[in-house]
Amino acid sequence: MKIAVVGATGLVGTEMLKVLEERNFPVTELLPVASERSVGATITFKGKPYTVVSMADAIAARPEIAIFSAGGSISKEMAPKFAEAGTFVVDNSSAWRMDPDKKLVVPEINARELTREDKIIANPNCSTIQMVLALHKLHEALKVKRIVVSTYQSVTGTGKKAVDQMMNERAGKQGEMAYAYPIDLNVIPHIDVFEENGYTKEEMKMVRETKKILGDDSIQVTATAVRIPVIGGHSESVNVEFEKDFSLDEVYRLLRETEGVKVVDDVSKLEYPMPKDAHQKDEVLVGRVRLDETQPRTLNMWIVADNLRKGAATNAVQIAEYLVANKLV
Repeated sequence: MKIAVVGATGLVGTEMLKVLEERNFPVTELLPVASERSVGATITFKGKPYTVVSMADAIAARPEIAIFSAGGSISKEMAPKFAEAGTFVVDNSSAWRMDPDKKLVVPEINARELTREDKIIANPNCSTIQMVLALHKLHEALKVKRIVVSTYQSVTGTGKKAVDQMMNERAGKQGEMAYAYPIDLNVIPHIDVFEENGYTKEEMKMVRETKKILGDDSIQVTATAVRIPVIGGHSESVNVEFEKDFSLDEVYRLLRETEGVKVVDDVSKLEYPMPKDAHQKDEVLVGRVRLDETQPRTLNMWIVADNLRKGAATNAVQIAEYLVANKLV
């Protein structure tokens, strides 16, 4: 099983290598791929050194699977070239997510839709993944009508430059800025570029991707995405209206039956999900589950997950695992 990891030296790429190792993915040959300036550098996988190779060399090697985390423009250009060589591409950028011919996959929800023809598979946005994973069984049982979500997103979602900015500010040092404003001791209600409707691209990703993954264009979604000075994971305040009546007992049962979800919800013991508890874990943590007392059939919940793990690397590796387990590759 020859595996390429494209963007292997970045934050998400590094996490992908870690997840492949932790989950004992059956890698017989690893091809770490990065930008030209990183070619020839060395990374370590399962205790062995591997030399970073160029994109062209990786394509020529015809890996069975290539896991991409190298940005949308590179994915647009290079993913088809890997696919033409017979490689399955699992892409973590936004490049292919809303392409009607490409599957947008959270394995616990819709991996069964994958076929041998799906050579380019899109990994959803990190904030979308954790929300839809928590909601999909509730949607099956109760039918989601409308979602209002506000996110509280870790600086790791921007990358190493943003982590460095926050740590420099915390230490009182001057350094390169990933954001237009200081992030330490601050909150920035701006993730990705603004679109014509006044929402950011990150917010609209959640709107569009939720409908595609859950397979229901009737779901109404409105989002506000916010960057906060934490490391460890993204948090979301989610208000969801259903078409059917429900009890909280039923909601808890459905959440506990959802693969990949862990309920952390005992306010009498001050137990609720926090980014520090999600850090380096693959579960999506759900808590603060309560009825919205202002209107019927509506629920409030708090959802937290490590955006580099289930929000990116783990989800991508799980897609690769599905391809192998179901003999699609």
